[in-house]
Amino acid sequence: MAPSLARLQAAATSSRAETLLRGACAAASAAAALLLGLSAQTKTVLFVRKKAVPRDVEALWVLIVAAAVASGYHAARLLLRRLRSRGGGNDGNATCTAVAWISFLLDKGCAYVVFASSAAALQACFVALVGVQPLQWSKLCNIYTRFCVQGAFGMVCGLAAAVGMAVLSAFSARDLFRLYSPPGRRPRRAQHQHQHQLGPATSSIVTELQKA
Repeated sequence: MAPSLARLQAAATSSRAETLLRGACAAASAAAALLLGLSAQTKTVLFVRKKAVPRDVEALWVLIVAAAVASGYHAARLLLRRLRSRGGGNDGNATCTAVAWISFLLDKGCAYVVFASSAAALQACFVALVGVQPLQWSKLCNIYTRFCVQGAFGMVCGLAAAVGMAVLSAFSARDLFRLYSPPGRRPRRAQHQHQHQLGPATSSIVTELQKA
């Protein structure tokens, strides 16, 4: 009884941690998209008024779109998890495996896309910060200071979201590979559900075989 209770407590703690981390990823992605998307500043340069917007830097615009999509995805996953916890429906083994594969691929894809777009945007911001003298690219952050500062905060949120999504992909990988674990190492709850689907006669035979 004690090992079973410990496993249940560990599973509940892991599920709670995954939910909190997914919420943090959704919030960080939304913050990155808002900070970068709303960062605009107008300055007068050589008697000409110029406005700096994220669309001027393609890497920033890609990061804004990626962060917004990732935020919506994780918010939808949280909503589905809440609905499933209220419904309490039991899915078949094939359905559970398909859902685990889809969750794993989507979590890993979000982590890769957000991290790659954050790295590209960080490189573009570094060029704007220090300039490139051989190409005669001036330091734009000396002119558009507020735009660069707000963009820097958005970059920090994007990188934090990418790190959190990488950890979430590890959670998804664990849930996926657990379905392919040997029967003796599966959680007791999964074994009971599987035996209940087989029926009382067959489940007793399976139990005797496992003991043997």
